[in-house]
Amino acid sequence: MSGLWAHIAARISRETGTAFDPRPPSHLGGGCINTALKLSNGAQSWFVKTNAADRLDMFEAEAAGLDALAATGTLRVPRPLCTGTHDGRAFIVMEYVDTASCGGRSLALAGEGLAAMHRHTAERFGWDRDNTIGATHQPNAWHTDWIDFWREQRLGYQLRLARRNGYPSLADRGEALLERFHVLIDHDPVPSLLHGDLWGGNMACDREGQAVIYDPAVYYGDREAELAMTELFGGFGGAFYAAYREAWPLDPGYATRKTLYNLYHILNHANMFGGGYAGQAQGMIERLLAEC
Repeated sequence: MSGLWAHIAARISRETGTAFDPRPPSHLGGGCINTALKLSNGAQSWFVKTNAADRLDMFEAEAAGLDALAATGTLRVPRPLCTGTHDGRAFIVMEYVDTASCGGRSLALAGEGLAAMHRHTAERFGWDRDNTIGATHQPNAWHTDWIDFWREQRLGYQLRLARRNGYPSLADRGEALLERFHVLIDHDPVPSLLHGDLWGGNMACDREGQAVIYDPAVYYGDREAELAMTELFGGFGGAFYAAYREAWPLDPGYATRKTLYNLYHILNHANMFGGGYAGQAQGMIERLLAEC
């Protein structure tokens, strides 16, 4: 076993208080940012992600986010065990959850659970540390005003990245949109605890049918931003939304705000991957400007 895996196994032994002598790690698919593996000795299994050593902050923020979500006692999350670096690699070790797709009843319970999670609120918008959205830095400085937070910490930040990444016209039109937020965000949300990156690839169900959410980008924000992202790429189903709205109905005007909130994620995809995402973001900006 390599020095990295021997080091991680020793950390697991120390953190759990039980000797852990694993088999060689098995690679898991599904991610394009980190290397994901399962480390098991047959009796215990752990989920491990690795990246370059300078990404340790990303893993530490992920562990803090998982702890914050778990503390609500609502939706299940993999419990983080430890983070660290060795031989030029950063790592995070967490509970391994054997997952499958979710059925209708599980999705309904997930909708109820998400609404309950969103009932955990703060006095301000943001979080006590920055984290990442995909591979991109996500600033979370505290704000008392949601419009200011979304303008400065979300769209404004992504638009500045877009300008540096060679999309000046996209940035120009986006900056015009920033000046009109008071028309588009016309309600007064409470700062709800959000997973922050809740798309279909970041939720599954365990073997008992309980929803599990993972890979968070946690902060306190408008719960509609979370609901909007679940709709961006699909995969949650009607039972999920019906249960959520039954537990906590959405305010009028959500359809317009949904586009504004999802613009953040499309801009992030444009900044990470380029391609057609820049054109998609441009189209969203133009539609929003037409609403103002």
